[in-house]
Amino acid sequence: MKDPYIIPRRLDDPELIGFWTIDEFAGMIIPFTWGILSQHIFIGIIVAFGAWFALRKAKAGRASSWVAHAAYWYLPAGILGLKATPPSHCRLLAG
Repeated sequence: MKDPYIIPRRLDDPELIGFWTIDEFAGMIIPFTWGILSQHIFIGIIVAFGAWFALRKAKAGRASSWVAHAAYWYLPAGILGLKATPPSHCRLLAG
């Protein structure tokens, strides 16, 4: 008789969309969408897989949230929409 309870074997695995993590999927869908909208589908596919490969290599050996941390540090404040964190350009905080 099968056990009625399903217990995940690996709790620390990231969420996946298909075969990719969420940030890899977002990095692939943007060039692919551009390729469809500009009627250059094959170029969009090639650029999407190139972006996936580059992002995968950049994330190798780092935390899964490394991309979000880099985006907070280098992009303007309104991109991520974080309200509870101070702006990244404020290096010295009083308090």
